[in-house]
Amino acid sequence: MKHIVILGGGESGIGAALLAQLAGYRVFLSDAGTIPAHWKEELKQHAVVYEEGGHTPEKVLDADMVVKSPGIPEKIPMMQQIRAKGIEVISEIEFAYRHAGKSTIVAITGSNGKTTTTTLIYHMCKQAGLDCALVGNVGYSFARQVAMAPKPLYVAEVSSFQLDDISTFRPHIAVLTNITDDHLDRYDYDPQKYIKSKFNIAKYQLEDDVFIYNLDDEAILKNLNNYPIKSTKAPFTMAKELPQGAYLLNAKMHLKWKNEEMKMSIEDFAIKGKHNQYNSMAASLAATALDIRKEKIREALQTFESLEHRMEPSGIVKGVEFINDSKATNVNSTWYALESMTKPVILILGGVDKGNDYSVLKDLVREKVKAIVCMGTDNRKIHEAFGDVVSLMVNTGNATEAVQAAFHFSNKGDVVLLSPACASFDLFKNYEDRGNQFKQAVRNL
Repeated sequence: MKHIVILGGGESGIGAALLAQLAGYRVFLSDAGTIPAHWKEELKQHAVVYEEGGHTPEKVLDADMVVKSPGIPEKIPMMQQIRAKGIEVISEIEFAYRHAGKSTIVAITGSNGKTTTTTLIYHMCKQAGLDCALVGNVGYSFARQVAMAPKPLYVAEVSSFQLDDISTFRPHIAVLTNITDDHLDRYDYDPQKYIKSKFNIAKYQLEDDVFIYNLDDEAILKNLNNYPIKSTKAPFTMAKELPQGAYLLNAKMHLKWKNEEMKMSIEDFAIKGKHNQYNSMAASLAATALDIRKEKIREALQTFESLEHRMEPSGIVKGVEFINDSKATNVNSTWYALESMTKPVILILGGVDKGNDYSVLKDLVREKVKAIVCMGTDNRKIHEAFGDVVSLMVNTGNATEAVQAAFHFSNKGDVVLLSPACASFDLFKNYEDRGNQFKQAVRNL
């Protein structure tokens, strides 16, 4: 019986453990931290042997195969020992894929916009009456879904970390929204390593598969020919007309696929802003490649509701609008948020900096931002970046202080935008916790 060791006891690790157990492997799960009680209960119910609070080398190195959770960096000693022993290491999406049978897979990756694009594609599939599941970084882990409620179609949001350890993972439709410097701390600060991870999404695709990508993204365009892509290419752009793919012209989206063409005014899109026009084009191409009818795609674009913590309207107090964009954990996300603003902005920034280059925000900040409220344990870089552009800057230590300071700086007709450009782990559990505390602080004003 093949012995599988699962490293990491988060959602993806637990999912992989349940799938491995059901598939008849000998399973051992090892987590360096503590596993939350509800997941431990689940492991016990399924008779999965596990350890927490550290990895026991003898037990881990006895594996025939290791399924590595995306949060685990390569540089930890346990991973180095596993690599040194030559044990096969795969990611949870690779493991799930190997057990997904003949199901169709749509996989979406990118530095920004992937969650919106993924949920929008899922919404289109549901509108069209398809039996599908939303998996990966949104919804359940892919492995858990395959184990507990297999479907003929999976719409999966995948990160670069999950794509690092694949060896056969082949989505029938792959979407690459964009590539900006993110998570460089995990890639030895080498953008090329990060770019390679993202292009892995199309690595095992075949001629019948479809690769949807952003033609306006510099990193994608520069690297497109460095990776052998066999699948049918379907680009989307705002810069020119295309014979096949999606493009915007005179405020209309044109969707051209095989011999069909669909047009739709961007005024009819339920989600606004330039970044969402890109997300809508990418999702519409994916839906077209799944043979979803044009009217269903149109309907879905008109009825899609934006996501929690992503440009989420969070109340109006004395004529001041509050927007929760806590999911903006990198500079590029914040750029998109600012780019879509039409009113004067008080910007709440800060958190754990992943090697951010704030200079890309400078022009937009100069044009649209009247005050910056820093919310993080270390705000030096933010002060250095914007000190000469914004005269009003203040440090705060939690969401309540940040919201009160921002409200104090605002006048009727302004927008207070939480779009931190950083991870949240210094003051909060995660970006959801940060967004929820922000919303609560607004309610308390």
